[in-house]
Amino acid sequence: MKLIEKIKPGRIIVLGFLIVIILGALLLKLPISINEGVDVSFVDALFTSTSAVCVTGLIAIDTADTFTVFGRSIVALLIQVGGLGVTSVGVGFILLLGKRIGIKERTLIKESMNLDTMKGLVRLVKAVLAVTLTFEFIGVILSYIVFSQDYKPLDALGISIFHSIAAFNNSGFDILGGFQNLIQYKNDVLLNLTTCGLIIFGGLGFLVIKEILVKKSFKKFSLHTKIVLTMTTLLLIVGTVLLKLTEDISWLGAFFFSTSARTAGFSTYSLSNFTNSGLFVLVILMFIGASPGSTGGGIKTTTLFTLYKSIYSTSTNKHCSAFKRTIPTSVVFKAFNLTILALLVVCMGTFVISIIEPNYTFMQLLFEVTSAFGTVGLSTGITPGLNDLSKIIISLIMFIGRLGPMTIATIWSFKEASSAYYSEETVIIG
Repeated sequence: MKLIEKIKPGRIIVLGFLIVIILGALLLKLPISINEGVDVSFVDALFTSTSAVCVTGLIAIDTADTFTVFGRSIVALLIQVGGLGVTSVGVGFILLLGKRIGIKERTLIKESMNLDTMKGLVRLVKAVLAVTLTFEFIGVILSYIVFSQDYKPLDALGISIFHSIAAFNNSGFDILGGFQNLIQYKNDVLLNLTTCGLIIFGGLGFLVIKEILVKKSFKKFSLHTKIVLTMTTLLLIVGTVLLKLTEDISWLGAFFFSTSARTAGFSTYSLSNFTNSGLFVLVILMFIGASPGSTGGGIKTTTLFTLYKSIYSTSTNKHCSAFKRTIPTSVVFKAFNLTILALLVVCMGTFVISIIEPNYTFMQLLFEVTSAFGTVGLSTGITPGLNDLSKIIISLIMFIGRLGPMTIATIWSFKEASSAYYSEETVIIG
């Protein structure tokens, strides 16, 4: 116990995710989890567990065709734990047992949710759990209306529960079989809009949802919420228009992909038929991702907004501000650092896998790696054909994407920053 108290919160969070992933892989390897006559290697079980906990949705083996009801339930549970965060789930159990939340637990919550204060953390965790269950319950009801038309009542209920959990947690898993995802429902307006609604709210972040429910006025929202809502709306519109211009798909399909590409990973059209321009639009959306404190990945909408504002303010010799508020310099530095680290992960991952997998095109591999980093789950169909080493690398990228490159980078820091520093000297830039 004393050893755990000495470990930094960031390392505990990383360790917690690792333990859940390994435990999930072991559970998925059990005979009770696998359909009769199907063989699952440990690498594929680990890949599936990582994809579920990191709420990604990339699959090397089809979930429905491979796993039993028990196995699918494990996948759904891993998605739920991964979406809420290991820390939030753990705190939820502590609250259910009626025990007090200590300083260590509060610090973990603060770190895992990227908060700048420990005020009201227990209330926040309770709100997160309540919001999650409410949205998922609504999703189950609306999804059941659609799935009950094609499946027996009990099967339709199981599919609806799984789909709602996966959609709200921005994970592109499905249990419809045949690697088809939602292609057969590409013209179903209710399922498309239900899925998009769950993805959007799941990707906004719990703090934003709470502000929307409590304050109910854009003028009263915090700067963070204003940026998230503005960027989410803008990216949905721009993504829809660009995908409609580049691909032969319906407006509903374009809107669905514009929504899904920002970390959800559901498909209503086969991406193997997309042009390079359409795939590149999706790559950009996947790289940007959802918003901080949400179930999604990517560099986040607020990071992109801060980058834009910083560049604009530098070019026009103005203060970096938005909505009549100045953005702190420390936030600008963090945005640039995060983006550079993210680009390094994607570039290095694509380069290494390009060497290992010479049979695939550069765009296919870039798409796969970006999808893994953004914890999206979209694929051009090459995932099952990757060799074990590539799957392990993709798993590592999913892990980095879920926790964030900044979190992974800072866990190696063993000392506090020194207050002493060298004298300044200018450097010529540009």
